[in-house]
Amino acid sequence: MEITPVTDTASPLDERFRTPSGIRTLTLGDTRLTYVPDGQANLTARVLLAAATEAYWAEHAAYLDDDGHLVAGLGALLVERDGRAMLIDAGMGPTEVTLPHVGVITGGTMLDNLAALGRSPEDIEVVALTHLHPDHSGWAWHPAPGGDRPPFTEASVVLTESEWRGRHDHEIPGLAERVTLGDLVKPMEPQVRTVADGEEIFPGVRVRFSPGHSHGHAAYVIHAGGKRVIAFGDAFHTPLQITHPLWENVIDHDHRQATALRRDLVGELAEPDTIGFGIHFPHPFGTVRDEAGRSVWHPIEA
Repeated sequence: MEITPVTDTASPLDERFRTPSGIRTLTLGDTRLTYVPDGQANLTARVLLAAATEAYWAEHAAYLDDDGHLVAGLGALLVERDGRAMLIDAGMGPTEVTLPHVGVITGGTMLDNLAALGRSPEDIEVVALTHLHPDHSGWAWHPAPGGDRPPFTEASVVLTESEWRGRHDHEIPGLAERVTLGDLVKPMEPQVRTVADGEEIFPGVRVRFSPGHSHGHAAYVIHAGGKRVIAFGDAFHTPLQITHPLWENVIDHDHRQATALRRDLVGELAEPDTIGFGIHFPHPFGTVRDEAGRSVWHPIEA
């Protein structure tokens, strides 16, 4: 495919970077990749990236809403090939939460957006989670509207063994009672299959162990049409981190691992025929280019 940069004609500059993405589709050979929106998160920018100065935010005000939040999209990546379909991540589900030191997170539109794409939950054979945080796993365990079971009951739910093993180690903030990730995701337990680093989970899609944001965080690498697409999950939350990968993100589990991972990913995303997929980015598909010695995220039209 020919990569086309996103131009300024799409919307005003100060809206492009603080508006969650709508449905976007990228076709690579016999594989179709589609970002399926589910909602948005209003992240507290000055907490999330504490190393950024007030002067920096003044220079990059286009990324902040009127209340000073980084606006991040929530959703999933639909991978379709030879009539088959899988999802990478599963959105937030039909709920709204406010998390301390993070912000307001709202989901719920993913099933409607899948339907608009001509897909039902029964079509999905694999739901591959980058990690268990609720904004990435929500529809894998939350009941479907009008029912008492999750929507993707025909799918296997895959994630790394270490992420699944540690599910009870993390409490969910903002709830009155003590609730762990393990309690939250229990409804999907019968469908869970843990996978090894490098394992192919769908034609052309392999898991890559990428700890840092969580102790069992994974990326997924898709080979299609002579390109490599790296769906890097929460290694990055905003394109600004592409330029500053060594800035600590307050919600990372292990800062040393997370910053090392971001540094390495920036170099890898700059390699030829490599596309990144940032699930929280306002334009989720992009490439990394060097500009005057700085790495910069360049969205591509999809």
